[in-house]
Amino acid sequence: MSLAGKVLAVNDDLPIRTDKPVHSGKVRSVYWLTEADSRRLIEEKGYPVAPDAPLAVMVISDRISAFDCIWTGEGGMHGVPGKGAALNAISNHWFKLFREQGLADSHILDIPHPLVWIVQKARPVMIEAVARQYITGSMWRSYQKGEREFCGIEIPDGLQKDQKLPELLITPSTKGILKGIPGVPEADDVNITRANIEDNFEAFNFRSQDDIDLYEKLLKEGFEVISAELEKLDQIFVDTKFEFGYVTDAHGEEKLIYMDEVGTPDSSRIWDGAEYRNGKVVENSKEGFRQALLNHFPDPDILLNKDRMPERQALARGNELPESLLMDLSATYIGIAEKITGKKLEISDDPKAELIEVLRKDYGLVD
Repeated sequence: MSLAGKVLAVNDDLPIRTDKPVHSGKVRSVYWLTEADSRRLIEEKGYPVAPDAPLAVMVISDRISAFDCIWTGEGGMHGVPGKGAALNAISNHWFKLFREQGLADSHILDIPHPLVWIVQKARPVMIEAVARQYITGSMWRSYQKGEREFCGIEIPDGLQKDQKLPELLITPSTKGILKGIPGVPEADDVNITRANIEDNFEAFNFRSQDDIDLYEKLLKEGFEVISAELEKLDQIFVDTKFEFGYVTDAHGEEKLIYMDEVGTPDSSRIWDGAEYRNGKVVENSKEGFRQALLNHFPDPDILLNKDRMPERQALARGNELPESLLMDLSATYIGIAEKITGKKLEISDDPKAELIEVLRKDYGLVD
């Protein structure tokens, strides 16, 4: 099969039984199961949730999103071969480690296929929980402009680009567009302060002010676990984004959990340790693709300037990227996944047919 045929680009058209609209994001699609199917699977599979807990099938695609746009390549390449499987494999690895080390649970109940999770419905905290161990990216761009306060945190003078920070910083931003919060612009992905969260914790979907401390604790613990494991592989965990939400457990108790993906090349920067010690940054994450895009187009400001979003979207729609650029990214995803998990990443020749058959045969979710 051609490279393009191995890519799962469209994941919102699967014949999974549902009585609700399919929610499709930049990369994942969510199929909410019927109440009957949720109850049946909870009983059949012994999932540790309440008998009436709503479940969903979450299917990851191989689509590539950067600068809030979806990018395609030459030859009908509408994604990156192996990307979805790599992201899921890495998240599955970290979530397993979190459980083994006594951290919070995740929303994942089952992994029927490398591209599929069965998840419990969670009530998301409306925060992109970002932790930073090095000064780079948007934080460095602000620092270069002379700003010494980032998300309400005072940053010392004299730092150099890509330098390790004196301590791990939590620099949150909004998840989605939140309205009516004093001092917080009504826009997605806006940097916020801890004071913003404390003063409006209910608007961010926190159950209590105490849970602000808990989310920060879980963020730091998760970061430290991943950072320590990557250090063993001579990889540097530079920064990352976690997401949190609430679920109800089998005893009817609401608890804060990790949700979405963690420690992946999409949600994190990961640098090669040996290269960094030699004074060079080599990305083992999507950041390398972002930098390649900035170099590929003559006017990189289109990609960096949010005020030029219509031009950016037109750029993404009207330009097929070189196949080599997407295959370089494929090698990055597959390479870091195999390094982290210690296993060869299996990539399906026909992912859509394969996952449909598994969900039909083993889960009874396809008619």
